[in-house]
Amino acid sequence: MQSEKRLWANDHKKMIAVTTSSVICLVSEWLANLDNQQTRRAYRSDIQDFFVLVGARSVEDLLEISRGHVLMWRAALEEACLSAATRRRKLAALACLFDYLIERDPRYTRNPVHGIKRPRTEYYEGKTPALSSAQAKLLLDAPNLHSAKGLRDRAILAVLLYHGLRRQEVASLRVCDLQKRDGLLHLRIHGKGGRLRYIPLHGDAENSINQYLGGACVERDKSCFMFTSLRGSKAGRSLSADGIYKLVCHYALQAGIDVAGLGVQGLRVTAATNALENNADIAQDQHWLGHASISTTRLYDRRQNRASDSPSFKTQYEL
Repeated sequence: MQSEKRLWANDHKKMIAVTTSSVICLVSEWLANLDNQQTRRAYRSDIQDFFVLVGARSVEDLLEISRGHVLMWRAALEEACLSAATRRRKLAALACLFDYLIERDPRYTRNPVHGIKRPRTEYYEGKTPALSSAQAKLLLDAPNLHSAKGLRDRAILAVLLYHGLRRQEVASLRVCDLQKRDGLLHLRIHGKGGRLRYIPLHGDAENSINQYLGGACVERDKSCFMFTSLRGSKAGRSLSADGIYKLVCHYALQAGIDVAGLGVQGLRVTAATNALENNADIAQDQHWLGHASISTTRLYDRRQNRASDSPSFKTQYEL
């Protein structure tokens, strides 16, 4: 219980209104039903902020939450100038919690979030930056292939840029996730929401992985994580998702790639756009990226955003 209370303690020096163990247990049980760790972390913070705003301190207080409380929170989120996507997520978190309460406890008969208008998506394409083909090549060439670390990092960058994986998906890869299907080597990906998918391994990525596994003194036990720390007290342990993010940022800086906000998600968008530019089908791109909805995949398509392809440069007036 103390560990859960620490999770609820705010690192930004504000007191948390929720102190009763019953509320902590209830929310912890709800969060345990969510598969994605990042979603759990975000939803915990969202619910925590709502409880602070309305002063909810006990399970009984939650019975008194009304539509008015939700409207007040929505207004506070607007005043904080949060993005539409963030406000939508926070309202979705609260709606999800009350759906859980309704299933769990007969005292809860209504969801106060239902019927509350949520902000529209404010753009038709994603804001995550993407690299050009030349920049992606610079990034792939950045690691030093004469070191074990360089071989590992080159393999990680190849897996990201040739397959559009999420950073947690890369961190979770094990050697046994390299599998042959229909005569081709595939990556078995444990994706978001517990969805499993198989992606054919690109030839360049296959070469990089083979060099890394064969020459980096990595344990070849198939149950081991594929990408591990190579030195220090964490040697042999899986790289974390945050470690992979830092790795991408490090090599982008080393390669002189100055793209604001670039991270692993940017490489995912780069891979998606590059595949579409080279005639990949968007429905296949959706499965490849592990998206539940094709509308999400469309947000990853940056082809319409290339200045060189703008109609501005296609317009001509004959004299």
